[in-house]
Amino acid sequence: MTLVFTGICSHGPGITGRADLAPPELRDPFFAAYRAMRDALHAARPDAVIIVAAEHFANFFMNNMPSFAIGMADGYEGPIEDPDWLRIPHRRVRGNASLSQAIIAEVQQSVDVAYAEEWKFDHGIMVPLSFLDPDNKLTVIPANINCQGPPLAPLHRAWAFGEALRRAADAVPQRIALIATGGISHWPATPDSGRINEEWDREFLRRWAAGDKAALLDYTDAGTYAEAGQGGFEIRTLIAAAAAARGPGTVHFFTPIPIFSTGCFVATAEIA
Repeated sequence: MTLVFTGICSHGPGITGRADLAPPELRDPFFAAYRAMRDALHAARPDAVIIVAAEHFANFFMNNMPSFAIGMADGYEGPIEDPDWLRIPHRRVRGNASLSQAIIAEVQQSVDVAYAEEWKFDHGIMVPLSFLDPDNKLTVIPANINCQGPPLAPLHRAWAFGEALRRAADAVPQRIALIATGGISHWPATPDSGRINEEWDREFLRRWAAGDKAALLDYTDAGTYAEAGQGGFEIRTLIAAAAAARGPGTVHFFTPIPIFSTGCFVATAEIA
């Protein structure tokens, strides 16, 4: 079949865990944009949704840190965090092991990718799912890019991973959607938590919406760390989505929300 939908969104734990503390004039339009993407995603009638996320040492740690990994199970559990803290009830998310295997086999033709038959979802996946699939109806294939433990996956390899996911989506008979979730500038678990570099964020989203491969791959880890914090390394997931979609994007919402500790965004891309 083919890729039928591509979108990107924020996933900070404060988005759900501290929702009541955010200014309504900032929070409510953000949540409305998330709901609009939910409606568009379900209208595309995907048989499965690949969620490309940045995992936070919940499953992969320094004893085994793959640059790229894809889940290959018929079901996944989440959130791994305390549901009362995250304010997301624990659930079992539907997977599809045989479809995952077909996706993985095609991705492996050009990108070395690990696979995992056990995967506990952390907030990187569960926060988006709480908005995009509140009724727990979607079939999910999780994918992870190492944005945490240096050496990080190079940006051009993140682009290649996105291209491989697009090729795999086009090769299987099912309708596939892709959601990439991560942060732009943010400094989690540091004294600078809550700091947001709005100018840097807007420039990244401009490049992303333009589908400008050269500009997206022009970032360096040193420059990103200085301007966008260690959370900024998660642009890899968003870059993979741009590579998969191949078309221009539309930023439906962006605004800094400091109590959520990240610039909050929702965007979709045309499938070219």
